[in-house]
Amino acid sequence: MQKFSVDSNGYYGEFGGAFVPEILYKCVNDLENSYLRILESEKFKREFEQLLRDYVGRPSPLYLSQQLSERFGCKIYLKREDLNHTGAHKINNAIGQILIAREMGKTRIIAETGAGQHGVAAATVCALMQMPCTVYMGKTDVERQAVNVKKMEMLGATVVPVTSGNMTLKDATNEAIRDWCSHPEETHYIIGSTIGPHPYPDLVARLQSVISKEIKVQLTEKEGRDYPDYLVACVGGGSNAAGTIYEYLDNDRVRIVLAEAGGKGVDSGYSAATIQLGTIGVLHGCKTLLMQTEDGQITEPYSISAGLDYPGVGPIHANLASQHRAQVFPINDDEALLAAFELTRREGIIPALESAHALAALKKVDFNPDDVVVLTLSGRGDKDLETYFKYENQF
Repeated sequence: MQKFSVDSNGYYGEFGGAFVPEILYKCVNDLENSYLRILESEKFKREFEQLLRDYVGRPSPLYLSQQLSERFGCKIYLKREDLNHTGAHKINNAIGQILIAREMGKTRIIAETGAGQHGVAAATVCALMQMPCTVYMGKTDVERQAVNVKKMEMLGATVVPVTSGNMTLKDATNEAIRDWCSHPEETHYIIGSTIGPHPYPDLVARLQSVISKEIKVQLTEKEGRDYPDYLVACVGGGSNAAGTIYEYLDNDRVRIVLAEAGGKGVDSGYSAATIQLGTIGVLHGCKTLLMQTEDGQITEPYSISAGLDYPGVGPIHANLASQHRAQVFPINDDEALLAAFELTRREGIIPALESAHALAALKKVDFNPDDVVVLTLSGRGDKDLETYFKYENQF
């Protein structure tokens, strides 16, 4: 795992690093000096594994989809992260980070959220550990993800609607960082994706790697080998994709397909296809591909999916794309909606809009009959029902 994993300076190739204000230097440095020691301790491993098993409900099933397999002429398995407690993969990371925060003596948790899945996960683990939780969420997302807002509040979290910018994930992250700057000593910021200053991208990827560890075991049982021919995942910031591919990064037999949010079209001016449109810059503490103007102003991303409309991408994925290790497809809103309705009607599984982007990417690849494909369903579609109701007569 040396070729594409993080180096000792916190970089993936030319992407990554830690660009933080001086007031946060100690927080980030303390985390960098502690996270590997804590992750590798027997105490952490025992508690993390027990909570993933008994509280989250892992391992999540690896389900052979007969309908998709017949349609695309190969074997397609769905990694069912939608069946986790809280309905998405986000809980894997949230549990790990709150255990680390507790070990480091932190007494308060903050988080950012887009679709609300990470916010719900953070609020859930804070209720479990009885720690106060503040979640920053763009006002646009508060309105389109009302159910998740109510869940967070029911769990005891304070949800702060953010009214700057276009009031989505980027702006929520900005406000969370401002809070962290104001309360650095007692606060741990549970970043929900493989973004932010080092060590966050590596920390989140390691905590989400349970997904690919399970895939190896489950494929061995089902196929007699521990690797697929293709891994498919959606990518916004990139935590579910990182977890899906972590154990396979340096296995050249495994092809990686990532689906990012094309919005209304890559060239429409309403898109969040960062890898297609982005240039190198620094945002939220790391150097990565960003949607920005020529003079470095961040442009507003757009996607029908609240979890994918981020103007950057995790440095691990920026590097994979630049090294041509991953094939990245922009998926437009209408393609994602069609894929969501098709899975719902053919398999009885309502996927999250984010996951629907990964499903739509299947149509972009020419599979061979003996290919084994694993696609991660990152979350369930309960939070997106209002959007689905709005469009159901069109599909």
